[in-house]
Amino acid sequence: MEYQAFLEELEQGDDDFKQLIYRRYCRYLDDISLRPYQAELIKLQDHLESEQQKMIILVEGRDAAGKGGSLRRITRYMNEKHYRVVALGKPSNVQLSQWYFQRYVEQFPRGGEIVLFDRSWYNRAMVEPIFDFCTQKQYSTFMKTVSQFEDDLVEHGIIFHKIYFSVSKEVQAKRFNDRETNQLKKWKLSEIDVQMQERWDEFTEMKYQMLKQTHSHTSPWAVIRSNEKHRAHMNAVKSILNKVDYANRNMSLDYTVDSDIYYSGAHEIELMENQLREKGKFIV
Repeated sequence: MEYQAFLEELEQGDDDFKQLIYRRYCRYLDDISLRPYQAELIKLQDHLESEQQKMIILVEGRDAAGKGGSLRRITRYMNEKHYRVVALGKPSNVQLSQWYFQRYVEQFPRGGEIVLFDRSWYNRAMVEPIFDFCTQKQYSTFMKTVSQFEDDLVEHGIIFHKIYFSVSKEVQAKRFNDRETNQLKKWKLSEIDVQMQERWDEFTEMKYQMLKQTHSHTSPWAVIRSNEKHRAHMNAVKSILNKVDYANRNMSLDYTVDSDIYYSGAHEIELMENQLREKGKFIV
């Protein structure tokens, strides 16, 4: 389509069409604003490669919290030879008989590589106990041992970063509805997704227990409010860049995370406990 023909089409279009064009333009501007930071991720990769360092990034959160979209923007321009996104499915019978962490350890990075886990061993902290995919004893054992496991990773020189995307109940419902009505997204909707809304309070309680027991100085949680996708993507990228003192950093960029949506795990715990005291229940 020629430019003049596009302008005529735009002029003749109805309000829905113009709103669609506007949303696409806003998304384009969001992508442009993110690109300088995505370029920094390539520098970070080069640094890890030259130093033969290893990095693990865990991306956690409820369904429809924006994990997949953030991972796509983190990795969009990265060197494919030096990163992997790992999203493990249901464990096999053999894996069920093994040490719980074993199938994750098998995916760990080699020197110079980043491995991003799209959900991780923290399935056992939230999804598995709620849906009875593990026993109470297995859950308790995990919660007692996971911090030591992560301390050992850091002790062995792995750069370790845990991100939790926190979406509101209302926005999650809206995103589930979009999955249900959009033919291109329908495959994302599962029976468990439907129950996520019904069991919201249970998940919130498990989130609190997970943060309370597994946030530490050695392996802290970064919590990102993800109702606004672009802000969440930007802060996720910045948080990764801030984990590594890599060479040739572009100092003209602002690497400060947004304090309105980015919290340490300790601050999130404090907020949740204040909500429990004041309102009698967790909200976030």
